[in-house]
Order: sequence, then C-alpha cells, then structure tokens
Amino acid sequence: MKAVTRILFLDENGEKFFGEGPARLLRGVETTGSLRAAAMSMDMAYTKALKIIKNAENALGFPLTTRTTGGKTGGGSQLTPEGKEWLIRYENYRDACIQANQQLYLEFFSEQ
Repeated sequence: MKAVTRILFLDENGEKFFGEGPARLLRGVETTGSLRAAAMSMDMAYTKALKIIKNAENALGFPLTTRTTGGKTGGGSQLTPEGKEWLIRYENYRDACIQANQQLYLEFFSEQ
C-alpha cells in the first residue's frame, strides 16, 4: 500500500488548468525548443498540446511560452521568463507536497 500525491490547479470555475501533464509538456518545450516535439514525445497531438498551454495561459493571465511559426528557418517554442518561474514554483510545491505526504503516511500508517 502507498499514498499518492497529485497536485492540480483549478480555475475559479473548478476546471483543471495545470498539473503534471502540462508541467511535463513545458519541460519538453524547454528541452526540445518545440511544442510539437514535446507533444510527440508524450504521444499527444500538437493541437491538444496547444490547447493545454493556451488554457493554462488564460487561467494564469500570462504567457507560458513564446511560439514562432515555421518557414525556411523553422519554427519553435520556448518558455517565457514567467513560464520558467511558474514551472519551477509548481515543481517545488509538488515536491514539498509529496515529501509532506510521505511523512504523514508514515505517521498514520506505519506498521508498529
């Protein structure tokens, strides 16, 4: 038996707009320089990835990524400074919650 911690952020309407999936997507953008490549690495359609990012940006009120369209030089995406800060804060908060949950699990369910 184990306890699992999942961190989700909901908007004022109670709709999910950020969690582990969008965080992985942003990390993928940071690594690959491309939303399309990040989406493909997660077996996700580009249109779905774009919708996820736009939904989070609308809820947060700031852009998470900047996107340039393709062409001769190719397109790409990168995290905005606000996007980088949000992602770091999310991951730190998630990790702290997981650690706290592990400690509480041991406190309440450890075998005596």
